[in-house]
Amino acid sequence: MKKNIIEKVELKIIAAVDDEEDLLELLEVNLQKANYIVKTFINGKTFLSYLEREVPDLLLLDMMLPDTDGLEILKTVKNTKRTMHIPVIMLTARGDETDKVVGLELGADDYITKPFSLKELTARIKAVLRRADGVIEKSEIYAGKAVRIDLMKHEVYADNRKIELTSTEFNILVMLAERKGWVFSREKILQRLWGNEKMVIARTVDVHIKKLREKLGKNGDIVKNIRGVGYKVE
Repeated sequence: MKKNIIEKVELKIIAAVDDEEDLLELLEVNLQKANYIVKTFINGKTFLSYLEREVPDLLLLDMMLPDTDGLEILKTVKNTKRTMHIPVIMLTARGDETDKVVGLELGADDYITKPFSLKELTARIKAVLRRADGVIEKSEIYAGKAVRIDLMKHEVYADNRKIELTSTEFNILVMLAERKGWVFSREKILQRLWGNEKMVIARTVDVHIKKLREKLGKNGDIVKNIRGVGYKVE
């Protein structure tokens, strides 16, 4: 007689920080229906206190909070070793492109402007988590002679020094390194990483490439900008 085997599925934890209680309740109900564990926080102080005890799988972060600037929280998350890998989606009522670019430069993976549909937000969350998890087939690849990418551990080393990258920066580097010499347009990179689930400005790719080059230091020039076309790794 066969026994029924129940596969244990580990649910992803999403932390949502916003000063609108109604929105937090709406997010909690709908994201729980999508099989996520949801932790909600009405201000930055309570979230940072929680972060000392637990590390979520993804952060939804409002840029305008009553007690602190959301960008300051983003800096704290991305500059702390135990939390810097957390994918971050910014929630913002601001329509100014500059605010979005600043968030991306600080390490955010995506942004969505209020008001937004819950269906779109859920799609964004799935896309970001999918990029963060990745599907690994090979163990490691090289981007230039001195830059090694460990695909199993999701780590990058330049001159044998570990480089801390965001999930988006990591996936862009892997995409370019897998096809050395190929030129990928901004649109192609956006399509590969975000699919059809979002519309983003082409500047998004430029911001992530800029940060990637800075983190690679003297090896940053392995990522070439082909003017008017896109990017490649030689």
